[in-house]
Amino acid sequence: MKKYIYSLMVVGIAVSGCEDFLSKVPDNRTILDSKEKIAELLVTAYPEGNYIPFCEAMSDNVEDNPTQSQDARNTDPYFWRNVNATAQDTPENYWSSCYTAIAAANHALRAIAQAGDLPEYNAQKGEALVARAYAHFMLVTLFSKTYEPGTAAFYPGIPYVTEPETESLKKYERHTVEYVYNMVEKDLTEGLPLIDDESYVTDDADANGVPRYHFTRAATHAFASRFYLFKKDYAKVIEHASQVFPNGDFASNLRPWNTTYRTYAMNELITAYTRSSEKTNLLLCETLSDWAFSYNTLKYTTGVNTKAAILDNNPMQGNYAYWVYYSSSTQVYFVPKFKDHFVRTGTNANTGFTYTIVPLFTAEEVLLNRAEAYTMQNNLQAALDDMNILVSKRITDYVPQYHNLNANKIYNFYKESINQKATLLAVLDLRRAEFIHEGLRWFDILRHDLTVTHRIRDGESIQLTAGDPRRVLQLPAEAISLGGLEPNPR
Repeated sequence: MKKYIYSLMVVGIAVSGCEDFLSKVPDNRTILDSKEKIAELLVTAYPEGNYIPFCEAMSDNVEDNPTQSQDARNTDPYFWRNVNATAQDTPENYWSSCYTAIAAANHALRAIAQAGDLPEYNAQKGEALVARAYAHFMLVTLFSKTYEPGTAAFYPGIPYVTEPETESLKKYERHTVEYVYNMVEKDLTEGLPLIDDESYVTDDADANGVPRYHFTRAATHAFASRFYLFKKDYAKVIEHASQVFPNGDFASNLRPWNTTYRTYAMNELITAYTRSSEKTNLLLCETLSDWAFSYNTLKYTTGVNTKAAILDNNPMQGNYAYWVYYSSSTQVYFVPKFKDHFVRTGTNANTGFTYTIVPLFTAEEVLLNRAEAYTMQNNLQAALDDMNILVSKRITDYVPQYHNLNANKIYNFYKESINQKATLLAVLDLRRAEFIHEGLRWFDILRHDLTVTHRIRDGESIQLTAGDPRRVLQLPAEAISLGGLEPNPR
């Protein structure tokens, strides 16, 4: 017997159904009577969906590749249309996976409360609160208008769910963007002090015993640095970014693109990029996604023009060390980053599911978050210092005296006389190159109201400008029709 509960596309753990069914305990994992069982549940408190495919397609990292056939999951985002597909790698799938993760966190928190909220559950409570905050933050970032201090109280956010699902067709309110941000901050700041790295099981830990599939203290500070960057609280961005590595050593925790990575063949590189032992990977997530083999075969992906704009020129006057491959069969340029993992449905089965491990937070993002925050504070030398830490690991045959960024280099490259604006352009370009194929460019576009231009045929193009309502993803159709949620304007 299977009973689906519709409530924001969430399948709750405590499902409702006929009395005979609920009179039995079908699986002892549903009884959360120990911190070990709660810890097992929290493995599912991270979204299994993948936001990267549609975020990349909406961004200026991609262009029309006429040799490839269309896939609605890729085509609709490229044209900034409502995505009707509901399969993996779509906005609706990501919405569903986030609320499923939130449901797991809420069930864990309820079990902890029913156990008396004892100190021995602090680590699990901290993880549940931070995981709940993260999933809601990602949803409000994608499905609501971008946070602005003066307007956040007037625009609809997304439902912030703090109770386990116990009824079918429950109605929720969207509240406001400001409300959602306040709730995210509340969960984040309450959960962070409770995080205990030593509490996690070691089967998903790296060689040093550090888990990479859970919110450790480092990963939580990384999340906080992103959250406060969107909230425009730049002092807190710097505060949290500086606590990711207690010794302040970013350089030794960045990907070694201009040294070790340059010696890798493609298969070695895609294995290393999302390996838990890579110190840069602060939080990894296993997603039900075919992005690992589709990102370099899609119709709207990185081609000759976008590759040139992103990777061929930079203000450092040197060559990026990223391995850039060209597929003659698909006419796509790509940086190898992802490895697919096929999981069979049974021991002898020929069918199964494809998973892609993605890095949710990395040392590179944290460093560039801090550089951007320094820039917005007009502390430009500190921003340059942070950028040059990254530059030292990204430029082939790096020579500090020649390749390091300074005000003159940035002016000569961008021809922008306002130093703060020029420095911000440099930060955003470093981010764009670093996170190609990872979806974060879309977040930069949202945060800074950047215009996106997409070519559609023979030089004809379409634009997505600041204020365009299509910058906000439409809510899933069932959340509108059955959940009663207000749709985003179009």
